[in-house]
Amino acid sequence: MFANRMTPLLAGASAWALTITPVGAQTADPVQTTAPNTAQRPDEPSGEIIVTARRVSETLSEVPASITAFSAETIGQANIQRAQDFAKLTPGVTIVSSTAEAGDNQINIRGINGARDAESSVALVVDGILKTNNAVLNQPQGTLRQIEVLKGPQGALYGRNAAAGAIVMQTMKPGERFEGGALASYANVNTALANAYLAGPIAPGLGFVLSGDYSRTDGFYRNTLRDEKVVDNREEWNVNGRIVATLGAATEIDAKVRYGEFHGASINFNAAFHLPAFGGAFYEDVNDHPFNYYSNIKPTNDQTTLEGSIKLDHDFGGVKLTAWGLYSNVKNNLVADGTSADFARYLFAVNPAAQSAVTQCFTSTAALTGFPINPPGFIGATPVPFIFAPATGSTFGPYSPTTCDGTQYQVRNQKDFSGELRLASTGDGPINWQLGGYLLHIDRLTGVSLGADTGNGVIKQLYNAPNSTNPTSQLYIDKFKTDVYAGFGAVDWKPNDLFDLTVALRYDVERRRVDNQVPLATDPFTGGPINPGQTAGDIPSKKQTYKQLEPKISARFEIAPQTNLFANWGVGFKSGGFNNQGSAAIVAQNFNVPPINAGVLINDDFRKERSSAYEAGIKGRVGPVNYSLAGYYTEVRDMQFFEFFVGGFGLLRVVSNIDRVDLKGAEFNVDARIVDGWTLYGAFNYTDSEIKRNRSRPDTVGNKSPYTPDYTINLGSQQEVPVSDGMNLVLRADYRITGPTWFHTVQDQTKATIFSALLPISALQLPAEVGNADYTIARRRAFGVLDVRLGLQGERWKATLFATNAFDEKYVNEVIPAIEFGGSFISPGARRLYGLELGYKF
Repeated sequence: MFANRMTPLLAGASAWALTITPVGAQTADPVQTTAPNTAQRPDEPSGEIIVTARRVSETLSEVPASITAFSAETIGQANIQRAQDFAKLTPGVTIVSSTAEAGDNQINIRGINGARDAESSVALVVDGILKTNNAVLNQPQGTLRQIEVLKGPQGALYGRNAAAGAIVMQTMKPGERFEGGALASYANVNTALANAYLAGPIAPGLGFVLSGDYSRTDGFYRNTLRDEKVVDNREEWNVNGRIVATLGAATEIDAKVRYGEFHGASINFNAAFHLPAFGGAFYEDVNDHPFNYYSNIKPTNDQTTLEGSIKLDHDFGGVKLTAWGLYSNVKNNLVADGTSADFARYLFAVNPAAQSAVTQCFTSTAALTGFPINPPGFIGATPVPFIFAPATGSTFGPYSPTTCDGTQYQVRNQKDFSGELRLASTGDGPINWQLGGYLLHIDRLTGVSLGADTGNGVIKQLYNAPNSTNPTSQLYIDKFKTDVYAGFGAVDWKPNDLFDLTVALRYDVERRRVDNQVPLATDPFTGGPINPGQTAGDIPSKKQTYKQLEPKISARFEIAPQTNLFANWGVGFKSGGFNNQGSAAIVAQNFNVPPINAGVLINDDFRKERSSAYEAGIKGRVGPVNYSLAGYYTEVRDMQFFEFFVGGFGLLRVVSNIDRVDLKGAEFNVDARIVDGWTLYGAFNYTDSEIKRNRSRPDTVGNKSPYTPDYTINLGSQQEVPVSDGMNLVLRADYRITGPTWFHTVQDQTKATIFSALLPISALQLPAEVGNADYTIARRRAFGVLDVRLGLQGERWKATLFATNAFDEKYVNEVIPAIEFGGSFISPGARRLYGLELGYKF
């Protein structure tokens, strides 16, 4: 489908001269055009972007690594607000955001993905300060002035969790005059966005920036049962304040505070079964699933974020001191329908006295009998799985319109304090250095509560007594404490303008502790413990320390004017940690027994992740054309991977380890300024990934790395056409093709499921293999998305018509296979959004 649409697009791009400011190209930065303490060579193109990829200011073409940079001009023209906006413009980078809840971000760079419930694989650095909570990755960070996306391990230079790369952002600083601006847009499905900023001096040497943003949407999907748009709706706002004080010529203090709230939906998923022997709606390709929502529980998600930081820079003359501290507090909770309808767990939830075959689990929703629920489900006379009553039984997939599937309430709260002290030389000699230390303390609470749906809604607390209106039947609550200590240093050697070498080193120590908070209680429906890990009493606390040395070496050699060869190698690291205690017991009891015999290895602890990454390439400029070509190879040990298990016990989220994954690929970027005001851009990334060893699922060796597309292609064009003095017509198009993607280690394989266990003992008396699932159809197809913008722009104002996903391409945003469940939980991608944007600045 996307290939058919790509041909007319390419022809049309030339015909109507739609252009893009080149992503990763050397475009003008309106704030700074030359590096401090660096003379601009005569043969350098004027106006090249200044980046800080090695913690020093240098031109983009001199950085010995693949880096995509967005100037203030590009950020404005593309309306980049958050990570998902620039990720789709960056080759080799994909992001899955907010499918489960607001803080849920899965960003993949060249095959390394951040696993849910583990640490991020990408460092986020805003105005020189490392953010510590992955939940803020896709939040607006203020009035953006520059973005750099660095690929490959960056821990030695940028710190914790930079195994796949780093995102470095700069926001507006106050100047010597008052300035401000506002941007507002409105689009279909009642989608609105507004942001504004005001900045200027307060007194000599003292300035401020105040900014805020607001966004909302009703979403693309409606809950048909409730007749409400409560599926992908959201409302979000943030306020940012910044004070910068210059104390003499050598000292600057930069203080920031940010507060934000998110309120919207959660768990934006349908289920698709992959059971070929059942056929029909029970054997469904994830790409062909018609998304419908019929949940009787209104999904909600509430998140608050409070951050405060202070940074000190002092120049001692030849040596600069940078010290900063950050406080972060993110609270998140969600409510959603459950997943256990077809396992007869909650048959007596509404009326515990009911003992007949026709129970009353959906008495409170009796009017729904015959209501059309998602395939392969149906409501029959008997509210039990169809395999037990083939003539009259009901089949309820997850998130059904009845009370039979129960409820879920989840909490993810994190409070942390961090700080860094860094000394760096500022001389003009051939050798420069950096040296510093980093501290972090994290308090994190995670809880997942599964309860019975009695038709009276969800009580928003993790434990509810058996006689309550929402009795808890399964519970995970864990408190995590983490202390991080790190020391780092780097030396840059530049004997001449043609060659430079950087050697950096970081040593991380992470001390972790988990304390289980689940009370000793009984599941009122099964009679067992409320947490399977409690079969022997209280779950004991655990402690573990993870350590890693992270070197980074990079070099550049100018082989001809404006032509540089570069190479780098580095080690990436993510700390290990703890799953909700009791996870291993649930998997062993439910899936590693006949007839399923899954043989899946899950531990209550997961191992640290380490990677070794090599990259080499060439970048340069020939006339009006900028280009870069790079090849890379990364070996990942104990890659952390998120697994989802569903069964009669409810649901379970865990992190497992893939022992070894090899990633190799190539990336090519080119942009050309055809004439003044018209630029064309193209980029291609190919990643060949392979699982080499996997004790968790040994039969997946040879499969691809999860969440990793085979390739990404970016094509684009931007043109500014003068129509009168002080007014331009701006036309822009961005086309992104994302290649085929697997989301699990199990891929072209057939696996036994819970149906394989239930069928032999059902009324049907079928062989176990009839319940096996085929996961060949769980791969996301390649898809292409076109964004277009057309507007008029003056010196201080602009008016733009826009369309994102202009062809209304239907694609799957995320696929979470639950292997032993026999299907996948799938979330749809964003549909077409079109509207008007107005902006003004002074």
